[in-house]
Amino acid sequence: MSDACIFCRIVSGTIPAALVASNAHAVAFRDVHPQAPSHLLVIPRRHVASLSEATDGGELGALLLLAAEVARAEGLESTGYRVVANTGNDGGQTVHHLHLHVLGGRAMHWPPG
Repeated sequence: MSDACIFCRIVSGTIPAALVASNAHAVAFRDVHPQAPSHLLVIPRRHVASLSEATDGGELGALLLLAAEVARAEGLESTGYRVVANTGNDGGQTVHHLHLHVLGGRAMHWPPG
């Protein structure tokens, strides 16, 4: 865990967040700057800077399973939703702790950027 990392501090409970779900490897919470009617973040409990640095397939699987779980809980499964992992500065990653955005509740357009 990095004391300077805001997501590590959310995992440790030192910064409050609107937690919605968790599993052994990940936690999910509402984004404070939502870009869709439903916008949740799913993060690993341990600090992993980005998808480029991820090495644990079980942990990545747990992130995706939790993303699907929160999408179902939000009622997004029937109409669809988007899961996004921004990686690196050019990829739009602003918090350097791996996280998945789960976006839904409106039509998503392509291309996204």
